[in-house]
Amino acid sequence: MSKTKGINTICTHIGELEDKEFKGAVSPLYMSTSYAFEEVETKRYPRYFNTPNQVALARKMTALEHGEASLIFGSGMAAVSTSLMAFLKAGDHVVFQDSLYGGTSNLATEEFDKFGIEYSFAKDAKADSLKAEIKENTKVIYIETPSNPLLRITDMEAVAKLAKEHGLVSMIDNTFASPVNQNPIDFGIDVVIHSATKYMGGHSDILAGTVISSEENIERIFQMAKNFGGSLSDYTVWLLERSIKTMGIRVKAQNENAMKLAEFLNSHADVSNVYYPGLKDHPDHELAKKQMKGFGGMLSFELDEKLNASQFMKALQLIKPSMSLAGVESTILLPSKTSHGLLSEEGRKKQGIKDNLLRFSVGIEEAEDLIEDLTQAINKTK
Repeated sequence: MSKTKGINTICTHIGELEDKEFKGAVSPLYMSTSYAFEEVETKRYPRYFNTPNQVALARKMTALEHGEASLIFGSGMAAVSTSLMAFLKAGDHVVFQDSLYGGTSNLATEEFDKFGIEYSFAKDAKADSLKAEIKENTKVIYIETPSNPLLRITDMEAVAKLAKEHGLVSMIDNTFASPVNQNPIDFGIDVVIHSATKYMGGHSDILAGTVISSEENIERIFQMAKNFGGSLSDYTVWLLERSIKTMGIRVKAQNENAMKLAEFLNSHADVSNVYYPGLKDHPDHELAKKQMKGFGGMLSFELDEKLNASQFMKALQLIKPSMSLAGVESTILLPSKTSHGLLSEEGRKKQGIKDNLLRFSVGIEEAEDLIEDLTQAINKTK
C-alpha cells in the first residue's frame, strides 16, 4: 500500500491486504491451527508465524510503519527480546538509552550476562551520550521515544545517523507514540518495535507485539523467532486486526484529551511536575514537534509531596488503576510499583523515577469528566 495513504485508510483497508477470496467488510476468523494454504509455496508450521490472518495483518503493520516487512509476536517483550537476540551473540555489545521500559532494562541486566552479551546504558537519551558508549564490538543501538515513564524525546534522525556511521543496527520501541504519531523508519531507524498490546490493541483485551523493518532484517529476526516460539494465536491475530481499524481515530482522540489533561495538571497548585512533550515547558518540546505528528496519550505527573500518591489513586472513580496502558479507558499506575518495579531503587532514582510519580494513560472519555475525577481525588487526598 502506498505510504501516502492516510492512517485511517491503512488501518481499515481490506481489499488490497486481505484474502482475495473474501469479499466482505469484516475479516474472516479461521479457528484452526491445522491447515494448508494451497497458494503458499512454502508450507510452515503455525508456530512459524503462519497462523491464519497473520500474513495479511503483517502487511498492514508494514504499511503503517512505512517498512518493507514485519512480524507479529505474542507480546511486546517477545518482539523486543527476539529482535535484540537476532543481532547479538556472545562477545557483542549493545548500547541502550538510559530511560527505557523496565522489562527491556531487566532483560539486559538479568539475561545478557548469561549469553556473554555486553551492554551499556548511556547517561541520557542524547546521541552524543549514546556515541560515548560505543565500543569496537557494539552491534546495536536501542532507544525508546517517548520514553517510559518520563516522556523524554530522543532525536531519531541523529541516532540513525550515528548508527549508520558506525555500521550499527538502530532499534526503537515506538509503543508510546504509535504509528499514528510517529514513523521512525522515515527518520532512518532500522528496526521498529511495538507492544501491540497497547495502542494497536487499544481495548485492554489482548497481548501482542510487532516488529517492522527491511525484508532482510525481518528474515533475520524470523530465523530467531521460529526457534523462540513467540508467535501469536489465530484468534488474537483476528482481534488485533479488528483493533487497528480504529487506531487512527482512537489515538487522535487520546492526543487531544492528553493535551487538555496535561495543561490542567500543569496549572494545578497540588501538582509539582508534569511530563508531557506537548507542553511548551517540556525540555524536548521542540524536538517532539519536529518528529511527532501528535504528542500521544501518555503523560506522567508528581503530586505535591504532602499528598500520598497511593491514596490519590484509591480516591479516583472514573480513572482506573491498571498495570497496562493505551486502552480506550483512562488508567493510572505508580511506575515504582509496577512497570519499573523490577529496577532497584537506585536504578529508578538514576532514571528520575520518584516513588510518587504517576503514569497516566489518557483514554477517550470526555476531558471534562476526567478533570472532574482528578480534582475530586486530589481534594480527598488533602
